[in-house]
Amino acid sequence: MKFKFVLAGLLFVNLTTSFAQKTKKADTRPNIILIMVDDMGYSDVGSYGSEIQTPNLDNLAKEGIRFREFYNNSICAPTRASLITGQYPHKAGIGYFDVNLGLPAYQGYLNKQSLTFAEVLRNSGYSTLMSGKWHVGGDSLAWPNQRGFDHFYGFIKGASNYFDIGEYGQAPPVELVRDNKKINLKPGQYLTNEITNNALEFLDEQDKTGKPFFLYVAFNAPHWPLQALPEDIAKYKGKYAIGWDSLRNERIKKQKALGISDPKQAVAKRDSEVALWDHLTFEERKLWETKMEVYAAMVDRVDQNIGRLKEKLKQLKKDDNTLIVFISDNGAQGGFSAKNRRKPPRNSGPIGTAGSYDYQEQNWAYVSNTPHTNYKNNMHEGGISAPFIAWFPKQIKAGSIVKGTGHLIDLAPTFYELAGAQYPAKLNNAVTNALPGKSLVPVLTGKSEAVERGEPIFWERAGNRAVRKGKWKIVSTYPGYKWELYDLEKDRGETTDLAAANTEIVNELSADYFKWADKTGVVDYDKIKPANPFGAPQATPLRTAQQGGRGE
Repeated sequence: MKFKFVLAGLLFVNLTTSFAQKTKKADTRPNIILIMVDDMGYSDVGSYGSEIQTPNLDNLAKEGIRFREFYNNSICAPTRASLITGQYPHKAGIGYFDVNLGLPAYQGYLNKQSLTFAEVLRNSGYSTLMSGKWHVGGDSLAWPNQRGFDHFYGFIKGASNYFDIGEYGQAPPVELVRDNKKINLKPGQYLTNEITNNALEFLDEQDKTGKPFFLYVAFNAPHWPLQALPEDIAKYKGKYAIGWDSLRNERIKKQKALGISDPKQAVAKRDSEVALWDHLTFEERKLWETKMEVYAAMVDRVDQNIGRLKEKLKQLKKDDNTLIVFISDNGAQGGFSAKNRRKPPRNSGPIGTAGSYDYQEQNWAYVSNTPHTNYKNNMHEGGISAPFIAWFPKQIKAGSIVKGTGHLIDLAPTFYELAGAQYPAKLNNAVTNALPGKSLVPVLTGKSEAVERGEPIFWERAGNRAVRKGKWKIVSTYPGYKWELYDLEKDRGETTDLAAANTEIVNELSADYFKWADKTGVVDYDKIKPANPFGAPQATPLRTAQQGGRGE
């Protein structure tokens, strides 16, 4: 008899549990997908003026919103530090790069006081997923799974080959990590595809949880080395015989027609370090054409994979309740890989193949950053400006183009507002750094044209500095410390330095900068400058042009 009562009790408990599970209110908070590409210029997707085929991104732009002004930190690791934590990079511990320079602001990995968006969102009930490039802490204690991500696939360092190149005998296999387990890219696989394949696997697994998800997809492309699939390269054969001068003019015209570039604003002057296309020999032109064909193919393949992500959302019936944000970590990379800037460096295989180790170089980066001046690792607009596309059905007005004036530090508070996630004052015994950014939700939902912020936006990296306050921007390039001043409402191309005629504005913004630097832990670069600019030997000796030389 007692046994029957026990069975009845268990049956009642099971029925009650089942009923509670069925009647539990579904979590309808939005899913979030953040997509970042690497070293891609402002004008390298179709909806920002490019001839590269990016139909999936262009469709997100058509159905969503684009910012004319969205800023990053000019180079990989500091950008990712701000992106992942919502902090300025020094406050997060990566004021220089992912190398330890002996000070808290320059320790080279994310500190515990700067919470990652994975830590905050997981604490709020989200599944947290990542696939791609990490680059904010090489020690295993600082890897993604230890900083809030439920699942991670990708590489930890600042760059990776796209194919296994062991057959060339020049490098070890492509080293990757999946949930703290070291693995290698298999022969025949292409890294951009594999980053997406794993992201899709994570989404399938996550679908069983009933929770909303946050997915961060950090593509390596189109970061060097230039390596692409043959079928993608074939699509662009002959496309770049036009040369960089004519192509840049075409992109400027398209940007104005699209409304991305204001016809009233000055565009950057021609870069005098870029050779005139008409002065190149036939053989030189063919070599340079090949480089851009491969670069375009890499961007094209990213777009194809974004289409796969969008299709997965549709299959899972989550496309109506998902925010997708697309950005780039910095502008295209300047500098030249050889003293003779008219010829690409030698490769162990044809450009674009597993044996090549090449990059876009300044001649084509000049086009990628249209209509801005300068390059990656510089605080002029070409180094810190990125395309920004956001897509969120029923939340964002289709086809919107706004001024924006957002920064990486604004994304974390945006995601937390949409997720209803509380940013804790303390977590895991660490008192957290306050978030300096502002939510982009008012801009995304059409309530504002630009981010309403009380403070300017600040930059410092390797002695390069800038402040943006309203229409004004001051900027200086190391080793110089003299401020330039630009009115970005009229002159986003930064063609006319107004500092001499507006000393009171320069002084005001300079005072703002030094207050911020003191509060944020910025140290004079001359006091911490490492012997090697990137903390480790480079594979190929490179010269720097306009502070745009190669770095991870």
